[in-house]
Amino acid sequence: MEVEEIIKQAFDPYFNVSIDAWKSFVKLGEIVKVPFAETIKQANTTEKYLSFILKGSGGVLLWNNNNFVCVDLCYEGEFFGDYMSFLTQQPSPLSIVTFEPVELFRISKTNFDNISTETTLGSSIRCYAAEALFIHKQKQQIDILTKTATERYVEMLERYPGIIQRTPQKHISSYLGITPQSLSRIRKMISEKH
Repeated sequence: MEVEEIIKQAFDPYFNVSIDAWKSFVKLGEIVKVPFAETIKQANTTEKYLSFILKGSGGVLLWNNNNFVCVDLCYEGEFFGDYMSFLTQQPSPLSIVTFEPVELFRISKTNFDNISTETTLGSSIRCYAAEALFIHKQKQQIDILTKTATERYVEMLERYPGIIQRTPQKHISSYLGITPQSLSRIRKMISEKH
């Protein structure tokens, strides 16, 4: 599948535009391959690109109390990066790290701003990206406050069936807000039920 088809498929549920519009959008960016365990953006630097994962996975990490806290997990068909820093063009404490070899489509801030102000597609992408990331974060906060770690883990497995094979356990447990030992207990309990 071509890059523009992958991106169109991800955006179609929100707004449906022609494949030709996506081809024009893709021409403004580039495809990059990043190896496993690579830091794409260091903490306290500014995000230069809006990136979209075509293949692979990674995480948004924050160094806190001598340990990385996983703020977000990202997989195919999702944005990947420090969106706040990208929009503000200010440094942030977030690091962007790959958990597998990753293939990304990325567009520079300059090109993204140009397409956002000059085309309907660009302004729609900007709006969708902001809305999708806001909804994702709001849901994550609500889930942390209203659901058990087991419930959140089960939902994560349903959304990303191969997550255990693709994502380091320490980052899954951190994302869920629990210790790796608690995650092991939850996994054991779930496997005993099946």
